[in-house]
Amino acid sequence: MSLAPAVHHAFSREKLLQIARSLPADLGVLSKLGEMLHDINSELDAIAGLLRRDVALASRIVRISNSPMFGGGGQVASIEEAVNRVGFSEILKLVGTATAARFTERSLEGYGISAVKLRNNMLYGAFACEALARAAGTDTRVAYTAGLLRPLGLMVLDRATRGQLGPHQRYHTGQWQSYSAWEGSIFGVNNCEVAALILDEWRFPVELSGSIRAHYLARSGDFETPLGALVNVANGLAHRVSRSFAGEACWWEITAEKLQAAGLTEDDFEPAIQETEAAFEAAIAALAM
Repeated sequence: MSLAPAVHHAFSREKLLQIARSLPADLGVLSKLGEMLHDINSELDAIAGLLRRDVALASRIVRISNSPMFGGGGQVASIEEAVNRVGFSEILKLVGTATAARFTERSLEGYGISAVKLRNNMLYGAFACEALARAAGTDTRVAYTAGLLRPLGLMVLDRATRGQLGPHQRYHTGQWQSYSAWEGSIFGVNNCEVAALILDEWRFPVELSGSIRAHYLARSGDFETPLGALVNVANGLAHRVSRSFAGEACWWEITAEKLQAAGLTEDDFEPAIQETEAAFEAAIAALAM
C-alpha cells in the first residue's frame, strides 16, 4: 500500500460532466453519429451536417480523408466530399481517427501518460475491439466506439486535478498496484465509473457505457457483460505490443474465462492481430499527413 499522503478530491456529478464538456472534441457529435449509423434511413448529407458542428474536428476529418487509409489523393476539400467518399462503411473509422487525435493533444500529467501513448492506446484499442467483435459476431461499430472511448475517465480525472497534484501525489507504479487503487485514494472513484457516467449523460448506448464500467473484470458479475470482456481482451492484445498503460497492466491477462465471456477463442487472435496492426499503422500514417 502507498505511503504517499492521500489528497482526496471528491467530485460531484455536475463537476465531472462540466470537465467532460471541456474536452477538445464534441462527445455529442460522436453519440449522434452512432445513432445515425444504426438508422438505415440516415443520409450522408445529414451526417455531414452533424460533423460540421465541430469545426476543428471537421477540418481534421477532411485532412485525414485525403490519406491512403481512406483512398484519398489530396482531392477532398470539404466535409461533404469526405463523407461521400468513405460512405457508411468507413465513416465511423474516419471520425474515430480524427477524434482520437483531438482528444490526445496533451499528456495525462497525473497518470504519467504521454499524449502519443494515449492516442496509440485509443486507436489500437478501437481497432482491436472492432476486429474481435467481427470474430465474435457482435456489433463492430459499438465495439469500435467502446475501444476508442475507453480512456475517457482517465482524461476527465486528469483534467480535474491538473496543476493541483504534487509529484509525490501523482501515480507511480512503485507506490500503487493500479490506477484504480490510486484513483480510489485521490478521487474516491475510478476512471471506469467516470467514463460510464459521461457516456450515459451523452446518451451513448447502455451496452457501451456498461462495457466500459465493467471492462477491468474486477468483479465476478463483470463477466456477464460480453462487450466488457471483449474490451478487456482487446486491451490484452494492446498490452502484448506495448500499447497499454502501466497502471492497468494487472487487468490484461488473457484467460479462457475472459475469452468465453467475450464469445472468442484463441483461434480468433491471429486474424484479429493482423487486422488491428494494419488498421493502426494506416491510421498513424493518416494522422501524419
